[in-house]
Amino acid sequence: MKHYSVIVIGCGGLGSSALYWLSRELGGSVLGLEQFALGHANGGSQDHSRIIRLAQHEEPYAALAPHAYEAFHTAEEEGGLQVVHKTGGLIVEDPEHRDAATVGKRNIDGYVEAFEAFGFEYERLDAAALMERYPQWHLRGHERAVFQRESGLVDPGKANALHIALARARGAAVRAECPVRAVVPEADSIRVETEDETYRADRVVVASGAWTNRVLAEAGLQLPLTVTQEQVTYYATPHLRDFAPDRFPVFMWHGAHNFYGFPVYGEVATKLGQHMGGHETTAETRTFEPDPVRQERYRSFLAEYLPGFLGPELYSKTCLYTVPPDQNFIIDTLPGEERISVAIGAGHAYKFAGAIGRALSELALDGRSTLPIAPFTLERPAITDPGFQRAFHA
Repeated sequence: MKHYSVIVIGCGGLGSSALYWLSRELGGSVLGLEQFALGHANGGSQDHSRIIRLAQHEEPYAALAPHAYEAFHTAEEEGGLQVVHKTGGLIVEDPEHRDAATVGKRNIDGYVEAFEAFGFEYERLDAAALMERYPQWHLRGHERAVFQRESGLVDPGKANALHIALARARGAAVRAECPVRAVVPEADSIRVETEDETYRADRVVVASGAWTNRVLAEAGLQLPLTVTQEQVTYYATPHLRDFAPDRFPVFMWHGAHNFYGFPVYGEVATKLGQHMGGHETTAETRTFEPDPVRQERYRSFLAEYLPGFLGPELYSKTCLYTVPPDQNFIIDTLPGEERISVAIGAGHAYKFAGAIGRALSELALDGRSTLPIAPFTLERPAITDPGFQRAFHA
C-alpha cells in the first residue's frame, strides 16, 4: 500500500499515541514511520518512567492534565496492560535558594492557585509535616510542599509499545528504521519520501522531536527550536523498601536547581533528573556521554536531602529536549497547509502524550480538536515573531 489516509512521522511518545488514536478511526489506512528501531534511545521518549501529574502551575496545562490520564486509561483498558502507576506526588520548594524575581507562579502558591481553580485535591505540608510522613527526607526546616495523591509515573517504554501494538491490531502499518527525507505538499496529496519508498497521504502528522525542521524543510516551515541534552541517573540504593512506590512518591524539587525523582521502578534503583539542566546541542551533534558536573550536582543534592535514595550509580543516560522559545508545546496544523499537523513537546510532554496523540488524531481527521489545545498554536508570538526573546525556566 502506497497511499494512506494519514501518515505519522515519528513513533516515539507523541507519534505512537497519535498512531493509536488514528487507528481507532482509520484501521489499516494509517502508516507510522520511524527513522530508528522502535523503542530507541535517541530522542526523548525512552526509559522506564516519566512523572504524570495534575499539579500544574499554568492554566493551559492544568486544563489538559485530566485528559492525559483519561487517554492513557483508554489504552490500558483496551490492551490489559498498566502503564500509569499512582504513587502520589510531592512538590517541594526551597524558597531561600530560589530567585524570586524569575519564579513567577512556579512556586507552591502558583500550584495551589491552579489546584483551587480546577478543583483538584491537594495538601499543604511544612517541612516538619513532610518529614513526619516521609522520613526519607532530611530538610532544613524552611521548605514547604504540596502533596497531590493522583500523581505518579507513566512508563514510556511500555506505553509506546502498547500504543503501537494496539494500532497494529487494527491494521495500522509501522515501518521502523525508515528515515523520512522529505514531506512535500502537492495538489491532491502529501508526498512522503523515505530512503527507499515514496508514499502519499491525505494527511500527515509530524512528531519528530529534534528532527522536526529537517522533516518539514520542503513543507515550507522552519520552527525556532532549541535542542538540549538532558540526563537522568539511576542509583542502586540498598534501601529498597523505603523507596518502593507504595512508600515514596514521585517528587519535584524547586530550589537553586530543579530536580525530579522517582521511587524504585523499572530498575532495582531510584532515579533522579534535573529539568532544563543541559547544554544546547542538535540531533546530529549530541553525544550519549553523561555530564560529570550534573552527576556530582545530583549526588550533592541527594547526600544532603535524601541520603537513603543514594547508592552506587547504576548508570546515567541522556535524552533530548526540543523546546520552542516560550517553552510551551506546539500542537497545531501548519498555517496555510492544514493537511500537515505537528507536535513539539518542549521537554515536558510525556505526561500528556496520550492526550496529545488524541489531539493530533483529531486535527488530522477533523481539522480541529475537542481538547483544550488552543494555547499551543503555531500562530503565537513565540513562533511567529523573530524578535521574541527566549524565555526558558528550570
